[in-house]
Amino acid sequence: MVSTPARKAQSKIGLVLLAYIAFISLGLPDGLLGVAWPSIRSDFALPLDSLGLLLFSATAGYLTSSFFSGQIMSRLGIGGLLAVSCCMTGASLLGYTLAPAWWMIVLLGVFAGFGGGAIDAGINTYIASNFGEGLMQWLHASFGVGITLGPIIMTAGINYFHSWRTGYIVVGTAQIALGICFALTAALWKQEKSAAQETGTQQRIMDYKTPLWETLRQPSVWLSVLLFFLYTGLELLTGHWGYTLLTESRGIAPQVAGLWAGGYWGTFTLGRILAGLYARRVGVNKLVQISLLTALFGAVLLWWNPINLVSLIGIAVVGFAVAPIFPAMVSGTEARVSARHAANTIGMQISAAGLGGALLPGFAGVLANRISLEIIPVYLIVLVVSLTVLYSLSTRNRRPVEEPQRAG
Repeated sequence: MVSTPARKAQSKIGLVLLAYIAFISLGLPDGLLGVAWPSIRSDFALPLDSLGLLLFSATAGYLTSSFFSGQIMSRLGIGGLLAVSCCMTGASLLGYTLAPAWWMIVLLGVFAGFGGGAIDAGINTYIASNFGEGLMQWLHASFGVGITLGPIIMTAGINYFHSWRTGYIVVGTAQIALGICFALTAALWKQEKSAAQETGTQQRIMDYKTPLWETLRQPSVWLSVLLFFLYTGLELLTGHWGYTLLTESRGIAPQVAGLWAGGYWGTFTLGRILAGLYARRVGVNKLVQISLLTALFGAVLLWWNPINLVSLIGIAVVGFAVAPIFPAMVSGTEARVSARHAANTIGMQISAAGLGGALLPGFAGVLANRISLEIIPVYLIVLVVSLTVLYSLSTRNRRPVEEPQRAG
């Protein structure tokens, strides 16, 4: 017979694998949309910029659910939150395939975003509560796997079944199946919580039922939220604008620029995979500081540009360098804001990340239109320096570890 400690270890491994699969699924819809959009636009006779409506609705749902995820989790539990969120996302994606009008897809986007934001914040909170920095890095690397598989699934659906709906049927069905898995394992998530409460060594974050209004009054919380707003903006800035900068401003051949722009995400994913091996040894603060300095070096290379090869290397260096920052900062949330406010803060951070990823690269387009595309690397340097300064401020006074406040 399998001993009780062995069963607990097996359950923990199973839950981690399930969390990783959920993060892969979180990246799938983002990968689907880019390939599906020309077909969707043709089916509904839409103008090119109509995509912004769907992105806006999904972002609104994402920001809302991630911001309030700490409160939702305190009511439903982590297993219940993930089960409901996955089913909501899956049903919304399946709804895309049945909607007879464009406005219905835009409306469903709110629910798809709501489910995605809750999954993102919920799993980040769980991993931050129970595991070290290495597993957090691999969790976010799995998102890269999902966003890479999404275009492949959609391309196969269009090529073999001649419909963009096939890709959404596959991913939507998988999301609902994942939601059922979370529902069936809800008791295991609760068992993890009970074991942690008995030892007092794990899940300090999720033991608290701190009112949101109390968390909102903490200056350290808002500083931590600002870190994620800036980080996601600089991450997506290079991803969104690197190809345009290389081709339209620096005259690099589209084939070469496309390879290196895609390589940005390749080095990004590689950076997170490797960081999972050494994150715990290095420590959260040192890992973030080294990453920011390396990112600044890459951004300066991109700005300097004595020859085209230096620009290409700069983009690859930035991608590799920034990769560990987001998961490392999630792992360090408790130290920045205290365990009492960490669960609420993680949700707020994920929400701010979504907002920064939408606004800051968009502002780069405004600057490029008014000045030139060469403002992009300067803007990137400003964001990296700003994030470095704010991160130093946020870690200057580390919060003491608090004892869990028992519910009830």
